[in-house]
Amino acid sequence: MDEIQYIGEHLLPGQIGRFAIVFAFITALLAAISYTFATNRQHTAEFSNWKKIGHIGFSLHGLSVFTIIGVIFYLMANTYFEYQYVQLHVSEDLPKRYILSAFWEGQEGSFLLWMFWHVVLGFILMWKGKEWKAPVLAVLALVEVFLMSMVMGIYIGDMKFGSNPFLLLRDVMDIPLFNNADYVSLIKGNGLNPLLQNYWMTIHPPTLFLGFASTVVPFCFAVAGLWTG
Repeated sequence: MDEIQYIGEHLLPGQIGRFAIVFAFITALLAAISYTFATNRQHTAEFSNWKKIGHIGFSLHGLSVFTIIGVIFYLMANTYFEYQYVQLHVSEDLPKRYILSAFWEGQEGSFLLWMFWHVVLGFILMWKGKEWKAPVLAVLALVEVFLMSMVMGIYIGDMKFGSNPFLLLRDVMDIPLFNNADYVSLIKGNGLNPLLQNYWMTIHPPTLFLGFASTVVPFCFAVAGLWTG
């Protein structure tokens, strides 16, 4: 049987988002490795080169995280219900002011909000870290590698870790609806939990996660201190 040519799907944003997730994972890993080499070579001529590669890697990681978040907001604002994450958390009648709440209602959005603040704090450490930059950012980049794996939806054996926010509904569900080439016009969004539709849920999670994410800074300094003696 010929493969169904679906009508009305918006695949490009999802492709951009999936690429950004993989790129963010790779660049975080690059930054962690580069900063590690820099830390182990602090008194050699190679130190500055490895630190520079680490800065480039972490900067690209940060831009990738911002891209992922931007693409998800775009999908939600335009109610592209062919994406599972959008279909689960928004609806056509959801006021636009609650798109933020819908973004971090799900696990994937919460992880990305967590990583967003890590990136912001990482940029501040790159600016103000002085001689502690390399070991501290090596630990932070390694934390980002772990968190990013949670939105890649990777499998280790039969176990799945995390979930990718750019999965299409037809990738995760097998129902007769998807035998219809124009299924997109037939689906509706679940919408945001009514208990979360208030302005406190728009401003509370970002401030909470900032405090939560900022605990990584003393952790990174502590590990860096133990590492370098």
